[in-house]
Amino acid sequence: MAEKQPQTGLIGLGTMGANLALNIAEEGFPLAVFNRTTSVTHDFKVNAGELAQLIVTTETLEEFVLAIATPRTIILMVPAGEVVDRHIEMLRPLIAEGDLIIDAGNANFHHTNRRAADAQDNVETFMGIGVSGGAEGARHGPSIMIGGDGHVWDRVRPLLQAIAASFNGTPCATYMGPGGAGHFVKMVHNGIEYADMQMIAEIYGIMRDGFGMGASDISDVFTKWNEGSLASYLIEITAELLTASEDGTPLIDVIKDSAGQKGTGRWTSIEALMLASPITAIDAAVAMRNLSSRIDERGEGESLFGPATRKLKQEDLPLDALEGALLAGKIGCYAQGFAMLRAASDEYEWDLPMPEIAKVWRAGCIIRSAMLDDMATALAETPEKNLMFAPTFARKMKESHGSLRLVVAQGATCGHPTPALSAALSYFDVMRIGRGTANMIQAQRDFFGAHGFERLDRDGKDYHGPWVETQDVAR
Repeated sequence: MAEKQPQTGLIGLGTMGANLALNIAEEGFPLAVFNRTTSVTHDFKVNAGELAQLIVTTETLEEFVLAIATPRTIILMVPAGEVVDRHIEMLRPLIAEGDLIIDAGNANFHHTNRRAADAQDNVETFMGIGVSGGAEGARHGPSIMIGGDGHVWDRVRPLLQAIAASFNGTPCATYMGPGGAGHFVKMVHNGIEYADMQMIAEIYGIMRDGFGMGASDISDVFTKWNEGSLASYLIEITAELLTASEDGTPLIDVIKDSAGQKGTGRWTSIEALMLASPITAIDAAVAMRNLSSRIDERGEGESLFGPATRKLKQEDLPLDALEGALLAGKIGCYAQGFAMLRAASDEYEWDLPMPEIAKVWRAGCIIRSAMLDDMATALAETPEKNLMFAPTFARKMKESHGSLRLVVAQGATCGHPTPALSAALSYFDVMRIGRGTANMIQAQRDFFGAHGFERLDRDGKDYHGPWVETQDVAR
């Protein structure tokens, strides 16, 4: 048993929970653990090595709670949804006033808001934190996005910042705001992750199907790109996974092209619609995950219409253009994500710390990249501007949007799908046109519904065209 009674406990010793528990112990914090399956708990301690001396294993929730000194901090690493609610209900009769329950799973932020409100009428204090970095991040330092009462953050700051990733000595764990703010930021992180991965897949597809390149050669390209502006975790692992083989066959070539998802990307799209904050690149990535599962239907389409893709020539579409397209698409995607965060901050009165969000994502999380340091600076200097308009990224977009346009155009001509890259390009084009075509939509709305419109040459908001028989219309 740990020499000092722990003040922290963790429930749920799946892959993420076990790794986070080892991380906590390695940072010198004694820890009580509980898992529904007792054998998992015992095996966890046996395999903890030298860290076992800091770990107290328990077989019941009652024993677990008694093993933790008050005021207790209890971290839930259990499946999102009803399982979290059940654990909170089971813990309430056992814990004391001032004990803290932290949901560190992939919760929907609406549920976190509800649980935080419920805690006001019950014994527990509640926080919801977003944890990103996968199993490796949980073990060696994730990015942590904290939501809840500010005074509770002060209490758990030493623990959470100790176990978080670090960027140049700065912990990647920051308080985002009350209630579900932390889980909302994590949700948007995951949406950006969806789009980033989809864009990489689209570029990979052009090299594989358009240029006929093998996995090893494509890996070399991504390895080179990871030394420049695109340097990031996702580019790095793409280069690495392309080198894996079985019996001389690249493993990537035998993986079924049906992508899984756990729902956070879909949540991001839904919430963006509710906030009227366009995230077109993320929407396209979510749609492509759904379409990827329709393998039989896609096979029928290929039989009916013939294969879509035709070969491309690198003299028409140089590898440098693919690199520039991926850079421009990535900037557009992040610009959409941060715009959505601003919209949510206003809607929910969270006062989200925009530069700090970029800083938290600089290490530990899945979307960590070299660009995030510059993004943090840009968001601090011009917090209300679209990220594409900040000087550093405006310059990058001027340099790279031509490549994005070329890739999308060549892809369309030769049948290579680029939905996320195309969405990013359309977003960029819309955001650089002072006068668009919504005047036509307003005229149509007035024609069939007498909804009225504004005019460029007069003040007021309720004008009608001659197609409206009377101005005495229902408002």
